[in-house]
Amino acid sequence: MTIHWCGTGLSSIPGLRRLLEEGQPVVVWNRTPEKAREAVGDLAKDIRPFSLEALSEALEPGDVAVSMLPGDWHVAIAEACLAKGAHFVSSSYISPEMRALDAAARDKGLSFVNEVGLDPGIDHLMAHKLVEEYRASDAYDAGNEISFLSYCGGVPKIANAFRYKFSWAPAGVLKALRSPSRSIRNFAELNVSKPWDAISTYTAPLPTAEDFEVYPNRDSLPFIEQYHFAPEWKVRDFVRGTLRLNGWADAWSDIFAEVGTASDARIEEIAAKLLAENAYEEDEPDRVILCVSLKAERDGETKWHKTYVMDAWGDARGTAMARLVSVPVSLAIKSVLAREIPAGVSAAPSDPKLVEAWLGEIDTLAQHMQIVDEA
Repeated sequence: MTIHWCGTGLSSIPGLRRLLEEGQPVVVWNRTPEKAREAVGDLAKDIRPFSLEALSEALEPGDVAVSMLPGDWHVAIAEACLAKGAHFVSSSYISPEMRALDAAARDKGLSFVNEVGLDPGIDHLMAHKLVEEYRASDAYDAGNEISFLSYCGGVPKIANAFRYKFSWAPAGVLKALRSPSRSIRNFAELNVSKPWDAISTYTAPLPTAEDFEVYPNRDSLPFIEQYHFAPEWKVRDFVRGTLRLNGWADAWSDIFAEVGTASDARIEEIAAKLLAENAYEEDEPDRVILCVSLKAERDGETKWHKTYVMDAWGDARGTAMARLVSVPVSLAIKSVLAREIPAGVSAAPSDPKLVEAWLGEIDTLAQHMQIVDEA
């Protein structure tokens, strides 16, 4: 059994080093082996130049291939795993093309696990935990009105005028702003084509309450079923979204005006300028805030309301973003090898034992993490 870790970008290293330090059999693949050697050469014994052909040839039955490469590689690597009888892990959202591999993976007894990073990933675990607690509570009643909010954001710990710094490819950040979103607000479906048209304020229940700007992200509605909401529940609000520092919308107004219609070439040009002006300095701490909230109401009265809140920042272990994306990936790999995750295409697990175990590990990665009772 070998773990084939593909990609050693900024968000990959802590989880990869964790596996190497444990003595796991890991082959590291990167398009530029020299960069991989700079990151993990002190631990990794086997670093190879990535190509799909070389990876496919190296895969053996029972191996695990991990794609921390750009999203357009995931399905191709998963298909190679299918052909060779290997498992697959990725931190990215499940695409329709990945979902289409579910039946074939099940037939071969292979686990293709996705959405096990930060967002998506840790947010899923928190949601499953809250839903489980609510179902087990005395306040549970199928007639309650349910509100679910999940907001996550990577922001500079030391705020700058731009109210943001780039911990991943700026072009990706800009293109994400062009993605429409779908959520539920006040029992009605809310469709938004431009995120900046739906910015609101959210007060995070941190030890010292703090206001952020938030907006809905992607399509939230499929996660109602994924989080095991009962079909009969009355869902007042359901939104998964992005969190930014207050003042972000004003600071980005000129970008909003252009990004919607800009060509890919222009996006790359804007991205290069923004990165030059708003990159993290060496050893400058980033910050990640994640809040997942579930509230049940009846006749205008709150019956149950808890929020799982996490606040983490860069320290001697590296950036918060890298820890919180890659370490959950390493947990997923170990769970796959331990046969704790069923065959087929799946997201972060909902099994209470795994949720509890993973959240316990993740708690060590953040400076603050707790469930706040807001009822």
